[in-house]
Amino acid sequence: MVTRLLLFLVLSVFLLASCAVGPNYSRPTIDIPAQYKEATQGWKIAQPNDQHSRGAWWEIFNDRYLNQLVTRATLANQQIASSAAAYQQAQTLTAQARAEALPNAHLTGSARQVGGSSSFRSNVPGNEEPGNRAARSTSYLASLEASWEPDLWHRIRRNIDAQNASAQSAAAELANAQLSIQAKLVQNYFELRALDRQQKLIDNTVAAYQKMLNIAQYQYQQGTAARTDVIQAQTQLQLAQSEAFENQLRRSLLEHAIATLTGEAASTFSLPATSLHTTLPTIPVQLPSALLERRPDIASKERQMAAANEKIGIEMAGFFPKLTLSASGGVGSALFSEWLSAPAQVWSLGPQIVAMLFDGGLQRARTQAARYFYEQNVADYKQTVLTAFQEVEDQLATLHLLASKANTQQQAVASAQQALTLITNQYKAGTVPYLNVMMAQTVALSAQRNLTEIEKRRMVATVELIKALGGGWTLNR
Repeated sequence: MVTRLLLFLVLSVFLLASCAVGPNYSRPTIDIPAQYKEATQGWKIAQPNDQHSRGAWWEIFNDRYLNQLVTRATLANQQIASSAAAYQQAQTLTAQARAEALPNAHLTGSARQVGGSSSFRSNVPGNEEPGNRAARSTSYLASLEASWEPDLWHRIRRNIDAQNASAQSAAAELANAQLSIQAKLVQNYFELRALDRQQKLIDNTVAAYQKMLNIAQYQYQQGTAARTDVIQAQTQLQLAQSEAFENQLRRSLLEHAIATLTGEAASTFSLPATSLHTTLPTIPVQLPSALLERRPDIASKERQMAAANEKIGIEMAGFFPKLTLSASGGVGSALFSEWLSAPAQVWSLGPQIVAMLFDGGLQRARTQAARYFYEQNVADYKQTVLTAFQEVEDQLATLHLLASKANTQQQAVASAQQALTLITNQYKAGTVPYLNVMMAQTVALSAQRNLTEIEKRRMVATVELIKALGGGWTLNR
């Protein structure tokens, strides 16, 4: 009767094994605007599509120093190395989950000595008479055991899917780390080159101020200028020289940051000063939808969401019975020669069913926690998509408005330089005081510095736009 009941339970479990528990995963819908606010062309709904390579997008700037630095950073940056190790770990966990679906077997062996205590009767030393002594014996055992858990309720399969999704998320995180480090390095490089340009501007300004100081001193010696003109010229020159030290300090800090990004100690790294010869690349305004689809952070969040969904099914499977099929066989005897005899051989075969009857609500709480964890991942995914839209819109607007501002600033630089030339000639002729020259010099220097700052911001915004779009791109023609 017991055997029939056990067989009925096993058959019932197998019939129900095809009934997977838990929700099937589907990517949640997101309200998406019809087009970019700062662009003129529409685009289609974005979906994570991170498996395609972004290519060496930084090469569009045509700077050999930059190309070398980014290549070094990609290979030696420790944050990228950490993300790579996390990805390898995630792949190992996936293999571990797959191994759970396979039978396992292990071989055991033991040697046990069994016996009791001994007692002796003796009245005269050296003339002991043995009493009752318990017999001692040694038994040798060897057995092979195997077990397998059928994937009832698809708990094991969901665990494999969850670990696989986590590994895909880790791969996207690795791609995101690479893109972030590369973008940060390119931005720091452009900021450093902007400081090189500022240094050249300051050096030219110091030379011009020194020339004006010489003129003021000559005119003072000739009696056509006051002593205050010389003092003002000296002050102007000293302020410019002081500014050069501040510019050099900022450059040193950026150089140290670049060294760290490339995986090299700041003490052994140096980058020669040079002018930035690259031109601002043209980023297409009519962007293909594939650009936004390839953002690695969106791909990572989407995969995390899929893994969280599978964990709901894993927890729901805890409400149902768990079946384990096991078999074992072995031999045991006091002598190895007796292992081949039938009495020394033992075996067992049979299923084991474990069903939860009462756990105080533990499994229900774990399932509910898994549902809330999934909802948290859904919110994170949607927020990441919204942030992606914001970043693209921000950089499109920045580039558009900075282009107009650069044109106006170039005109301001030309006007300021023209005014400085006229006022300098008037001062030499003695028709205007030196204060007018100082004001014209200040305006001209400020205009030039602002133009350099605008051009740097345009380069940095270009890098930010490329990063916001997920890296490099290919235009559809």
